[in-house]
Amino acid sequence: MTSQIWSHIMSNYLSAASFSENGSRRISHLLIGHPNVTELAISLYDDTAISLFGMHCANGSLSDVAAKIVWAASRGEQNTINFINAHCINIAKRDAQYAANVRSSNILLPDGSGLRLAGKLAGLGPVSNLNGTDLFPHICEKAAQANQSIYLLGGKPGIAAAAAKNMRNQYPGLEFSCTQNGYFANGTDEEIIKQINRSGASILMVGMGVPLQEKWIAKYRAQITVPVVMGVGGLFDYYSGKIPRAPALLRAYGLEWCWRFAMEPRRLAGRYLSGNIRFVGHAISHAFVARGHAERYAAASKRTLDLSIALLALLLLGPLVAAICLLITLEDRGSPFFRQTRIGADGKPFQIWKFRSMYKDAEARKAQLANQSERDSICFKMKSDPRITRIGKFIRRTSIDELPQILNILSGQMSVVGPRPALPNEVLAYKDRERGRLTGKPGLTCTWQVSGRADIPFDQQVDMDLEYLSKRSLLRDLILITRTVPAIITGKGAY
Repeated sequence: MTSQIWSHIMSNYLSAASFSENGSRRISHLLIGHPNVTELAISLYDDTAISLFGMHCANGSLSDVAAKIVWAASRGEQNTINFINAHCINIAKRDAQYAANVRSSNILLPDGSGLRLAGKLAGLGPVSNLNGTDLFPHICEKAAQANQSIYLLGGKPGIAAAAAKNMRNQYPGLEFSCTQNGYFANGTDEEIIKQINRSGASILMVGMGVPLQEKWIAKYRAQITVPVVMGVGGLFDYYSGKIPRAPALLRAYGLEWCWRFAMEPRRLAGRYLSGNIRFVGHAISHAFVARGHAERYAAASKRTLDLSIALLALLLLGPLVAAICLLITLEDRGSPFFRQTRIGADGKPFQIWKFRSMYKDAEARKAQLANQSERDSICFKMKSDPRITRIGKFIRRTSIDELPQILNILSGQMSVVGPRPALPNEVLAYKDRERGRLTGKPGLTCTWQVSGRADIPFDQQVDMDLEYLSKRSLLRDLILITRTVPAIITGKGAY
């Protein structure tokens, strides 16, 4: 049926096809009149573009977008295609020339979980992850079927050639007209362009890295006769076998960047650590403009901050978590983790995760110590609680016992900043005023946590929590997060 549809388009509507917005509408209209067209086939040409950061981006499945690209190439239509990801947005914010080059593209493809997050914050529908590494095999498959050749330009000597060889083996009939490394001598660009034009390729993939490749394409695009020109970054490294791809599970959860960072930490540290934080700021600003709703913006920005910090903590603190688990287990052979029911926003109970800092029979012994509590009013606390293990004293003083609550943050049950979650029996004893603490999502740190922790009387803790909830903001959260570090180091009020 696909071949019938293709034949129908090629034989009857060649003059109507275009990879532009108007052409997409016309092709979609023509296809609807064909008796064998499926809804999926029509969607290849629907106007599904989205707007992110003032840029129009394609949307759809990898296979559909690959079909569009090869279709445009087979028609000889001039199209420049680039990808945008979190790193690209960061560069565009400080490099006006690069931003202009990207916006002049005929098609932009959203790349990575960062753009998906930005779309969600902006209130858009699902944003497809059309990254070049996943898209490349689909383009190769469609190109082989349509007898379209590809030219690979970029990478270190031998990399593009190795990538071409591997893909030929995977897709019989696939033709690469030529490969050329990206380390050609200065002043030889014109000769390289002549070679490209003589090659007969219908798709040129330029892998020089951002922003060099986009600037090179923009500079020489008018001289290049190849119909479709794409900037593809480090694509060739993956398909040459030089750099392994992340496991499928990491890719499925949008964590491929963690893998790439682990593979090349020195080169990618700035891009993924400070760069991701900058991008989150840009995404929040974009969402504020796109939504035009301060309350939703505040919630989205807080959630974005939570996710960013939680994911970064998982990445950096993995070895520490493993060591603490081992030490807890060795001390009394019990599980290193402890789950306990706490009360969250709007009085909803949830299971909080902690490192176990007490002996296994701690809950059974609590009743015997009830009259020795050194905390006034509702909450039970003892400075020299005999139920606490040796490693427990250390992880409590440093607040390491709270680290597993990163899982609660990722699941949306908690936030990085907010009133500490109370026990059910504590909430049952709350008066009306104290129940105000339940109007916001509980947090890992809060105002009284950075001001003396358990040394702060309960009534004053309530005052601080209510004051925070009435005046919460992204800036205030950032300040409290910053103050948490010295509070942990000093250990004041931690027991």
